[in-house]
Amino acid sequence: MDDKKLIVILGCTATGKTNVAVNLAHQIGGELISADSRQVYRGMDIGTGKDISEFTVDCNPIPYHLIDIVDAGEEYNVYHYQKDFLNAYQSIQERGSKAILCGGTGMYLEAVLKGYRLLEIPENVTLRKRLENKSNEELLAELKTLKRLHNTTDSIERDRLIKSVEIAVFEKDNENFINDFPQLNATIFGIDFEREIVRERITKRLKHRLKHEGMIEEVEGLIASGIDPDRLKFYGLEYKLITQFLLGELDRSAMFEQLNIAIHQFSKRQATWFRKMERNGFDINWIDGNLPLQEKVNYINRVLKLERSNV
Repeated sequence: MDDKKLIVILGCTATGKTNVAVNLAHQIGGELISADSRQVYRGMDIGTGKDISEFTVDCNPIPYHLIDIVDAGEEYNVYHYQKDFLNAYQSIQERGSKAILCGGTGMYLEAVLKGYRLLEIPENVTLRKRLENKSNEELLAELKTLKRLHNTTDSIERDRLIKSVEIAVFEKDNENFINDFPQLNATIFGIDFEREIVRERITKRLKHRLKHEGMIEEVEGLIASGIDPDRLKFYGLEYKLITQFLLGELDRSAMFEQLNIAIHQFSKRQATWFRKMERNGFDINWIDGNLPLQEKVNYINRVLKLERSNV
């Protein structure tokens, strides 16, 4: 197998992609690089689905990267991710292992696969002065003229919104200077279920995490550790709605219903992102999620073997 080939396993939330990636890594001597925008945070374990217990196969621990690398509450963005990915990828290459990128955050996946470097953005004092008297609605409208919004988090906090405009303006003005991220030779696989099955898996997993895994207690502990509840809300989904429940802004029933709907909507956005990737030229080898685990791994190995034979 080409040691420099990047293997990518993506999929919507609750499709079991991590389990596939871990078992593949066990068979081929691989190491995982997470492509999840929230799993980078320490202490945010259950809500982000880290499932660290899965990273051991037949008593053998599988090395993983870009999980638990910053404290909850700290700023982390796709610029930081690109730098951290390259460091992890290069270290895997130096060890002669195979790199397996696994996750569902479309922006992080494309930041690696497109070869498009996001630079650290210097503060634009003149621009910030122009923006400071604008309303949030005006800022959001300006941001929409500069970029396609991939989610709604850009509009949650005013400081974040202004920074997003600043980044978008910088990228527009410096487009010729940021396309220097190394081009990686990648083969992409996706775990696919019918939409209704994904919905069932999401709801079942949510109930289990709330009742048996201590997801509410996890958020409670994060607040007790001193993390601002508004910052937790910024992380969205579980952390937003469970925080609202703990603050008395929602009762438990409303929290569950709204969270269940929000995760379903998030899953649909992920699916839309992956379809967009295909329209933009990415070749995704889709795998039927209903197949037994070993058959999924065998399929990946067959595709990789076929690619080697065609070189």
